[in-house]
Amino acid sequence: MVSQRLGVRLGTSADRDWIFRLRHAVYAEELGQHSTDPAGRLSDDLDDHGVGYLVATCDGSPVGFVSITPPWVGHWSLDKYLSRVDLPLLDAPDVFEVRILTVAAPWRGTGAAAVLMYAALRWVQSRGGRQVVAMGRAELAGMYRAAGLSPTGHTVVAGAVTFDVLAGDVATLADRTQRRYAPVLNRLGDAVDWQLDAPMRPGSDGCAHGGASFDGIGADFRRLHRRREIVAADVLDAWFAPAPGVLEILAEDPAWHARTSPPVAADGLRARIAAARGVPAGSLTLGAGSSDLLFRAFREWLTPASRVLLVDPSYGEYAHLATEVIGCRVDRLAIGPADGWRIDLERFADTLAGADYDLAVLVNPNNPTGGQLPVRALHDMLRRVPTRTRIWVDEAYVGYAGWDQSLASSAAERPNLVVCTSMSKMYALSGMRVAYLISDPATAASLGRWTPPWPVSLPAQLAAVAALRDPAYYAARWAETTVLRAELAAALGAVDPAAVIDEAVANFLLITLPDGGPSAAEVVAACRRDDVYLRDLSPMSPAFQGRTIRVAVKDPAGNARIVAAYRAAVTAALRPAGAATR
Repeated sequence: MVSQRLGVRLGTSADRDWIFRLRHAVYAEELGQHSTDPAGRLSDDLDDHGVGYLVATCDGSPVGFVSITPPWVGHWSLDKYLSRVDLPLLDAPDVFEVRILTVAAPWRGTGAAAVLMYAALRWVQSRGGRQVVAMGRAELAGMYRAAGLSPTGHTVVAGAVTFDVLAGDVATLADRTQRRYAPVLNRLGDAVDWQLDAPMRPGSDGCAHGGASFDGIGADFRRLHRRREIVAADVLDAWFAPAPGVLEILAEDPAWHARTSPPVAADGLRARIAAARGVPAGSLTLGAGSSDLLFRAFREWLTPASRVLLVDPSYGEYAHLATEVIGCRVDRLAIGPADGWRIDLERFADTLAGADYDLAVLVNPNNPTGGQLPVRALHDMLRRVPTRTRIWVDEAYVGYAGWDQSLASSAAERPNLVVCTSMSKMYALSGMRVAYLISDPATAASLGRWTPPWPVSLPAQLAAVAALRDPAYYAARWAETTVLRAELAAALGAVDPAAVIDEAVANFLLITLPDGGPSAAEVVAACRRDDVYLRDLSPMSPAFQGRTIRVAVKDPAGNARIVAAYRAAVTAALRPAGAATR
């Protein structure tokens, strides 16, 4: 056969007849799994309920496909053969079913099957999938095991065909694929016509930091003029400048700031924070941003034998550190759009009471969903928490909700409560890297043993102290943010009334795109062509279903550019009419 170019794309409604005919030819006529149909077509009820197809092509013509059932469909092909008792994995909110990988006979052995398997992995990754389950023909078990899938111990017989039920951890599969097949993937990158909205090679995962907007500026800082051309709404940096006193002290003697070692333990900053928050100085642990603190604390408190409870979706660094770095057992309390992204504290407390957890994390207000838990409800929940379970509350955005919503004073007294506060987003000091933990003095002293000297740079100490001296300035900016957020939400909502706009308590909002239009990845990519960077939340969690975008609030000019870019992306008919969106 003459060499032809392989490709892969999302199947459209126009592909369905071809897919159903190939399914009939292979699974009814060739393999005898199903009875033959006079119409020569084979489909099932999942085809009417949101199942997606990826299609392999040769020079643009379809030659094979793989079907993916995401968790939001609510049922699986495997439900016909196994109960949830047989295979509890099917009840997980983050499992995707990959099924009926099929290549037409003339193209078997061309690499089309390998392209489809890899494309399915990338598509699942891009939608936040953490586990996959599949039925693989028993005679092809070696191929599936080589890809990293493992038998579950279940076998399914359908007609004349025997299938092994296999499963795999998505992160492990992706790591194995990148390590074992990197040269092949590098070659495929040039040879395959890749048309999925997920990039062929994985970039940042669900805990990406700094967003992609610095890609437009350049990390080598040679094109800093680009910072004025780009709207960086993919990160939650403040839209406003730091307080005037911050700018004055940083401009006063920058040469001295750069060459001078800071106070070794940042005692002046510590005293200023203690006074501002009404807590003892001995209850504070300082760090160069919240990531510095959580890496230091979690590695001190947790081991691979530890059990951790997280909210899903929430700030991705916690899951990354607990699962990928330390290797803890992590359970997730799922929230979703059906309940307005609300964290059910009753269920949270019940979950903690029903198991032996070492640590549980709450982000309040939650990022990226934006909801806020009232402080009174938090106090009620804390009374039910087992004393051996440490509760970590991330209050990076609490100033937007009001300082009266903070648990700071309780954390200074309660041995199993720690509050983490970043000065990055609320005080417009993201570049300075200043954060602090509030805990009981014994916990602070323990963490102090693992705190290096000079944990916060001199410019950062100077800026943070100056910022804390001007609470009125920041209170005014936070109030202004609320107004700008409401205006931005109204303008975005007017672009497409079918989209759902969820205002956060903090400096961002969510857009959930309607079915039948472009995916979040496609809208985000289109906006970047206008130098407007938004955040596709899809890789963080299946709860976003590939359709949710987070948008940081900017100044009026920046917000106007966000709305214009979003309008252009939505109205540009990124998909042909009738195309499948999932």
